[in-house]
Amino acid sequence: MKDHVVVLTGAGISAESGLSTFRDAGGLWERHRIEDVATPEAFARNPELVLDFYNQRRRQLADVEPNAAHRALAELEQTHRVTVITQNVDDLHERAGSTNVVHLHGELTKVRSSENPELVYERGYDEIHLGDTCEQGTQLRPHVVWFGEAVPMIEKAAEIVPLADHLLIVGTSLLVYPAAGLVELVDFDVPVTVIDPGEVPAMTRAQVFREPASVGVPRWVQALLAR
Repeated sequence: MKDHVVVLTGAGISAESGLSTFRDAGGLWERHRIEDVATPEAFARNPELVLDFYNQRRRQLADVEPNAAHRALAELEQTHRVTVITQNVDDLHERAGSTNVVHLHGELTKVRSSENPELVYERGYDEIHLGDTCEQGTQLRPHVVWFGEAVPMIEKAAEIVPLADHLLIVGTSLLVYPAAGLVELVDFDVPVTVIDPGEVPAMTRAQVFREPASVGVPRWVQALLAR
């Protein structure tokens, strides 16, 4: 049976493809307060502003491509069972070829009813406008988890992590819960690797490579294949 590699990815892996993150100077997030564009209250107060913000993110996503880290994880599926659990809302893992991706915080290329979260639709990179409604007549909103909302896929992720034979953490500070708590669920004898160029919390069990994802992930994959 193939070894199961579970990969937890964050904003750092997508930043290397050119997507803005919370911390980017001059990025989309710097020009907006989180409270104004990424909460249920913001959408209730000014839905047009929120929709425009996510339309900008969708346009930006359409203009970028998966990088070497995304591609290396997709190629690993040829020899290993790979599950990607991502905090990112972009589709770069899928576009690189990964077939088993769990999106903790939703998906930018999908929309849903603002009243019924079960009504989810593919949107691609097209914009959402005020007045666009679902089949029940309620305004469509981005299919993303806003601050203050529950993370519905966290339970599925919590079932997957204990099944890992290898845990790889890429491009995340491990500071945002509940996603950060997933690391604590891995079995004690499972090797844990962190690839991130910045400072990450000390993990006594983890092997840490402080390098960009596009460099570190292909190197890690090649080392795994060589064993």
